[in-house]
Amino acid sequence: MEKAQRFEDLIVWQRAHKFVLEVYHITKVFPSNEIYGLTSQLRRAAISVPANIAEGFKRAGANDKIRFYNIAEASLEESKYLLILSHDLKYADTQSIISRTEEISKLLNGLIKSIRKI
Repeated sequence: MEKAQRFEDLIVWQRAHKFVLEVYHITKVFPSNEIYGLTSQLRRAAISVPANIAEGFKRAGANDKIRFYNIAEASLEESKYLLILSHDLKYADTQSIISRTEEISKLLNGLIKSIRKI
């Protein structure tokens, strides 16, 4: 497998970016009174995932890279909770998008493990 030249080459970033697009799509139907609450919080948490992957990609040291990838993991977990809440509030069916968080989490975990091995 050849080394990624750009953050866009990382499969985990590609999946995380798709995740953000899905979050934006489902939050369009959230109640208007949630625009500054749950909608905004979920979108920010989701955006943080690929943004921190991108930032971590350019960091020179392994520890620095891992720190940003850990932030991405934390934002992913926050997103997962907010999707569970959205489902419980009956704002949207979020089951399929929640399963995407699990896939992204596994990919991030693998990326972090590969950096630690180097």
